[in-house]
Amino acid sequence: MSDKYFTVNIRAYLDKDEPTYIGEESLYDLLSDFSCPENPDVEYFLLHNAIEFTKKDQSITYLVFDAEDASLVGYFSLTVKPISVQASNISKTMAKKLSRVSILDEETQSYTTAAYLIAQLGKNYSLPKEKRIPGNILLGFALETISNLQYSVGGVMEFLECEDNEFLLNFYTQNHFKPFDTRITSSQNNEPHTLHQLLKFI
Repeated sequence: MSDKYFTVNIRAYLDKDEPTYIGEESLYDLLSDFSCPENPDVEYFLLHNAIEFTKKDQSITYLVFDAEDASLVGYFSLTVKPISVQASNISKTMAKKLSRVSILDEETQSYTTAAYLIAQLGKNYSLPKEKRIPGNILLGFALETISNLQYSVGGVMEFLECEDNEFLLNFYTQNHFKPFDTRITSSQNNEPHTLHQLLKFI
């Protein structure tokens, strides 16, 4: 990945045995500079849920910094989650790969397996435009982290969800993610909205 940036697992800031320990209060101060008006849910997660989710092992958040001045340019959160994929929504080639590591429900014709989930991905818009991290590099750090995990513990699939937004859908499909389903959820203001689910084989 680009040597212009580096990542830090926020456990390193929360573990008193680590030389990088700063404690929750200082970590909240660090995160307070993050802003993502393009996606308020992404901003809300980092400022209100990332630390607690990491402490409870629900997901792990990684901060991405500019190597030159250590400014916070973005973050991503990862976890492992069960996923169900309808056979009719994917190609025969993908179904064959998926069948190696999943269970096929004959009645519903859906595969169920565990996969790496990129639960959150966001860049810091409080920085000047020229300082903002390109989306493909931020996603690349998430994929590289998953690849390192896969090397150690196995697994063949990663997935994510994105808003019903043509730019985002094009961005992820250009990075080899394949749409396989949608679901309706509620945003922070309780408005229902559609999320597209996309998968990619490692």
